[in-house]
Amino acid sequence: MSGALILDSEGLAKAVQRDREVHEWLTAARDADLPVITSAAVLVEVVHPQINDAALKWTLSRLRVEPVTQALARSAATLLRAAGLHGHKYAIDAMLCATALAHPGRVTILTSDVEDIAMLTTDHARIATEKV
Repeated sequence: MSGALILDSEGLAKAVQRDREVHEWLTAARDADLPVITSAAVLVEVVHPQINDAALKWTLSRLRVEPVTQALARSAATLLRAAGLHGHKYAIDAMLCATALAHPGRVTILTSDVEDIAMLTTDHARIATEKV
């Protein structure tokens, strides 16, 4: 089976907080042997003074944090352009979507920004979004 579960900043934050719904998603992904992934760019939104550093480190140790490469940034810019959006507001979402598209098979993105992710992935039927 191919595919992946992708966490945006809210998905990652809820994973750190051990949110029950997100925990169920993580368990299902692991049971299906699917990678759980986030973008390094997402860390910028998640790390703040009130976050439990130990819980964040433990959660990140169980995920794959993909780097933002030049090729990925170009892919993100292409998604922004196709959606008629500007990077100032949607840059991290676009990098997350480009990260998702870099993986084969059906990909599910756990996000609090379903509408924004949908705008960026409208031409990519293999990307599904789930609100968390």
